[in-house]
Amino acid sequence: MNLLDYLPGVPDFPKPGILFRDISPLLAHPAAFKEAILQLEALAQQFEYTHILGIESRGFIFGAALAQQVGKGLALARKPNKLPIASHRETYGLEYGSDALEIQQSTLPSDARVLIVDDVLATGGTIIAASKLMKQAGFQVAGALTFLEIAGLNGNQILQQNGIANKTILIA
Repeated sequence: MNLLDYLPGVPDFPKPGILFRDISPLLAHPAAFKEAILQLEALAQQFEYTHILGIESRGFIFGAALAQQVGKGLALARKPNKLPIASHRETYGLEYGSDALEIQQSTLPSDARVLIVDDVLATGGTIIAASKLMKQAGFQVAGALTFLEIAGLNGNQILQQNGIANKTILIA
């Protein structure tokens, strides 16, 4: 099964020059989604971790499914101002603007080793921010998993330069 067949590109979204990869067809096809999670599970075996961190919003989908598959706890890195209790925040730049991630201070145990999960790796900014957020909150980062890496943006190399081991299923 070629998972790229389930990821159509939408040119010039959310702004000109960006090719958005739509994961909706993959999620709507049970066999393709299951295959994606099985491949993420195989990659996850290369890391020692106690919990998974899903990045809002599409990282929640892959993170939750993977956490269920491997029997690990799930934490959520949220966009700003969505959490009702005390949280840690990390601001970062994107290829088309800036954003921030937050996590509730009481979400994970103090000895958590976190595997960061997101859908797409572009320039690495979101995963670097998630890693900084985890460290700021006192947790260890085991590494990162991404479903798809956008070719030509050197995201994996940038993550390596920032000390983050990443594994990706697809490069397109």
